[in-house]
Amino acid sequence: MFDENAWDRDEQRSHTPPSPEETKTIDEVDLVDLRPKPIAKFVVAFLVGFVFFLVPVPWEGSVTVPFDIVVSAVTDTYPTYSGALALILIVTGGLLTTVSELVDWGLISVDETVADRLQLPYWETSTVFWLLRVAGAVLAPIMFFELGPGWLHAPGVGGLVWGTLILSVAVIIPIGAIFINLFVELGGLEFVGTMARPVMRPLFHIPGRAALDSVASWVGSYSVGLYVTRNVFDRGEYSMRDVYIICTCFATVSIGFVGVVATTVDLLHLFPIIFLAYLICIAVCGVILVRIPPLSRVPEAYVAEPNPETPFAGSPVDYGRFALSEAVRKADEAGSIVDAGVRGFVDGLKLAVLILGTILTVGLAAVLVAEYTPTFDYLARPLVPVVAALGLPNPDLVAPAMIIGITEMFIPALLVVEAEPMARFFIAVLSITQLIFFSAVGPMMMDMFSDIPIRFRDLVLLFVMRTVILVPLIAVMTHIVAALGML
Repeated sequence: MFDENAWDRDEQRSHTPPSPEETKTIDEVDLVDLRPKPIAKFVVAFLVGFVFFLVPVPWEGSVTVPFDIVVSAVTDTYPTYSGALALILIVTGGLLTTVSELVDWGLISVDETVADRLQLPYWETSTVFWLLRVAGAVLAPIMFFELGPGWLHAPGVGGLVWGTLILSVAVIIPIGAIFINLFVELGGLEFVGTMARPVMRPLFHIPGRAALDSVASWVGSYSVGLYVTRNVFDRGEYSMRDVYIICTCFATVSIGFVGVVATTVDLLHLFPIIFLAYLICIAVCGVILVRIPPLSRVPEAYVAEPNPETPFAGSPVDYGRFALSEAVRKADEAGSIVDAGVRGFVDGLKLAVLILGTILTVGLAAVLVAEYTPTFDYLARPLVPVVAALGLPNPDLVAPAMIIGITEMFIPALLVVEAEPMARFFIAVLSITQLIFFSAVGPMMMDMFSDIPIRFRDLVLLFVMRTVILVPLIAVMTHIVAALGML
């Protein structure tokens, strides 16, 4: 299952980690002078990003965040334009990858100036992902113009993959990247990361700054969280192991999607309970999985000059002083807020061009298998007695819903809408905590981090491992909630 020689080859092509530094106290670190201008730059950028992603506001009878309002307004009000944007991005990705690969193989030559303008090395990838992006470029016009057979455009197939996933990601990444980049470039990453170190490193073996990736996923989207991870990885601030752990343990569904699932299974009145269960499950899985293969075997190598966090220990006040100093230092070194936002938007567009074709190709294939074949019904049959032994109702519905989430996280909820309340609660929590699914986040991870690489077989294994951990844990939670008279 584990190709350790492949890891070794990857590590040889990467930067080796620096020797560990001694832990420093507040008196041993170099604190910067807190001058008004960089403080103001950090505070303004932080508040703009904080308000956009985290401040709840009432909207159309519900409570959400400005980020969700903006994305929904774009995709709902201008679905045709959003689709046209996705079409352009996917076709561009297929073309640029093809040109890059042909140049790399020596089959065509491109003027150096043109190559620099097109940033051809950025689009280089493996043959598999080149073919997936090209396939996406072929499929995108078919989906946008609704060509071909009707079953391809059914609500549960094309309507889900193109009309929901692709259009959302095409809008979410560029818009989210504008405001996330304010955090990353102007001190927010340093501030959040420093304050989160006492939790993130001991529990999950990752830097404190990874807390920002998790928050970005919770309040925005897993695609925004992965954008943060890629951005920080390219700066040498995450190792390969850090990235693998963050992607597979903390690139979670958003709070808004948790609400969508709760509504679908008619348990919105239990949203606080479902969300609390979701947080517990994410934490438990993270604590366990980082300590065992395959995550424990990923090398601590870097793709850029390593810039790990300085080991630090102190009181909460010391952490606050150090966090503010690091944030102001970063803000002082960076450009203006507007420049950071523009760079974020451009980087977001480039990332969308890179991954959308792969998401469309793999996602459509995964949903077609789930929708039109009995594959998951057959695979779930041995699990029916397991579900019954756990004391959960409707085992014939629950068993396939437990494993079909590997294709798309929303399908399990649809399978149990007519089930008993305990079954609906169990699947609602399970579907939002399995994390790895191949309609979007799986291919996104593999394509975005092909230089690590994040492999298909390991993602499938991690999905199975997460499910094995989660099923008994959520079953206990379900019985507790039922015993309290809530189900």
